[in-house]
Amino acid sequence: MIALYDRVIVTKRIPEENLSAGDVGTVVEEYRDPQDKIVGYELEIFSADGHTLAVSSVPVAAVREATSADRLCSRAETATM
Repeated sequence: MIALYDRVIVTKRIPEENLSAGDVGTVVEEYRDPQDKIVGYELEIFSADGHTLAVSSVPVAAVREATSADRLCSRAETATM
């Protein structure tokens, strides 16, 4: 079960949010439907040195819980002009 402030792994590319599968984020908000079912999350995505890169809304199906088997990796963003 994913809770507020848990670390999660993005499971699929979400180009409109500039997220790739494998990106790591922290849940900072939950979105619920009228029946109180969680339907999405607000994630804060950090750089390796701890700066916020983005705050992105994603559906529940786009993330999973981080586990002890997950290895943190790095991908550098390139500037677009």
